[in-house]
Amino acid sequence: MSRVQTGLETLLTEFPEKIRGARVGLVCHPASVDAELRHILDLLPTTGARIAAIFGPEHGARGEAQDMEHVEDLAVDPRLKAPVYSLYGATFKSLTPRRQQLRGLDALVIDLQDVGARYYTYIWTMALCMQAAGKAGIRVLVCDRPNPINGITTEGNLIKPGFESFVGLDPLPNRHGLTAGEIARYLQSRRGVECELEVLPMRGWQREMYFEDTGLPWVYPSPNMPTVDTALVYPGMCLVEATELSEGRGTCRPFEVAGAPAVDPEALAADLSGQSLRGCRFRPLYFRPLFQKHAGKTCGGIQIHVTDRQQFDSFMTGVAFLQSIRRVAPEVFMWRAKPYEFVDEIPAIDLLAGDDRLRLALDAGADLADLAEQWLQERVIFETVRQEALLY
Repeated sequence: MSRVQTGLETLLTEFPEKIRGARVGLVCHPASVDAELRHILDLLPTTGARIAAIFGPEHGARGEAQDMEHVEDLAVDPRLKAPVYSLYGATFKSLTPRRQQLRGLDALVIDLQDVGARYYTYIWTMALCMQAAGKAGIRVLVCDRPNPINGITTEGNLIKPGFESFVGLDPLPNRHGLTAGEIARYLQSRRGVECELEVLPMRGWQREMYFEDTGLPWVYPSPNMPTVDTALVYPGMCLVEATELSEGRGTCRPFEVAGAPAVDPEALAADLSGQSLRGCRFRPLYFRPLFQKHAGKTCGGIQIHVTDRQQFDSFMTGVAFLQSIRRVAPEVFMWRAKPYEFVDEIPAIDLLAGDDRLRLALDAGADLADLAEQWLQERVIFETVRQEALLY
């Protein structure tokens, strides 16, 4: 099997002159590596560029922070002697590079591994960086990387006006089927994000590929994204974040495992198995999260085992999970009431689902067939519109 080359590698081997001699700001995280697991911080100076500033997205440039954990600026990178700025502080304003942080830069290089779901905040960090760089007159170079769950399949619906947040600043489906570079192009052409943008393309990537097909090593891009299997279930099971149920954080299989104390795992698995969900099976289990929701408590729940990736619909599986647990353990189910991703006036489920239709339907115990058809029609339109942004 031939190996895919990432945008980082094409920058280094084909287009080093684009940053040679430049003062570069670098937006990166631990997965910003080449096929030999060498990090971009070590590789970029070989082009003759000077790394003058480092920007870390959610979880930090070093990737050690948990979800929604505020990260402080580091004074300086000890090896490169460059300032390290956090793009995930205590306020929404902290998500965007400040003008003084960009001062003196010739280019902003963005190299972030996405996972194919609109909730994953790195694509929105990229969008805000593009806006800030555009205002500052700085070039933006996006090093493209594979969508690990393929570049074809879409799931869910599009965000409606008034429900934008850091888990969805623009109307993409829950599973979008785009690479980060294509999202950058889409945001520029369709959403009016103005900057001098260039996407460094991959070589050898095909849209039907899953990450294992690329020949590249998987480096988990955030603490609770340990495997490609996690990424595959994430577009649906991230909805559990909008409840007081555990989405499996604090276990070795986050998002594949979910449940809560006082849930009967056998009953939950049986109810889910009766919903005719394709491409997966549900195994009843008990688990005890080591941190976050229900830390140290024994939870009853299920583990999702994906048996056919082509048939599996993560978003509808996540919706079915919420339906089943409300039937099996209604006394346990609660929507998250605390602020979510810097928003306190809109329920977390509405931000993740893109509007309030899913929450209202679930609360009413309604049949979701009509809603699922609406979602499908929205995606059909999106799949046509996204064509102009495709690179592969």
